Amino acid sequence: MKPETLKGHLDAMILSVLEPAPLHGYAIIRELKQRSGGTLALPEGTVYPALHRLEAAGLLASDWSDAQARRRRVYNLTRRGRRELVRSRGEWRSFAATVESVLAPAASGARA
Repeated sequence: MKPETLKGHLDAMILSVLEPAPLHGYAIIRELKQRSGGTLALPEGTVYPALHRLEAAGLLASDWSDAQARRRRVYNLTRRGRRELVRSRGEWRSFAATVESVLAPAASGARA
């Protein structure tokens, strides 16, 4: 997938991955890859800046966890993040439907 295709959608995908439960950064990367069937094999240098940006915007909160004898920062959605996810999903559905209607093959005889 081209990086420019991902631009503008990564934040919503991260919020979606965190919807069920808090995760640490590597688990977020792994979940994005799994949910995308391997298409989104994103490097840390792409995901961590997005996590920091989302946290600065108040959409995520984070805490340190010492689970499994390893100190990790765990991210979770805030109430504001959940509202943003709902808004982003609606916006995506509208955008995807619009693009699909334009890219779908034209019905025969539709040209004048």
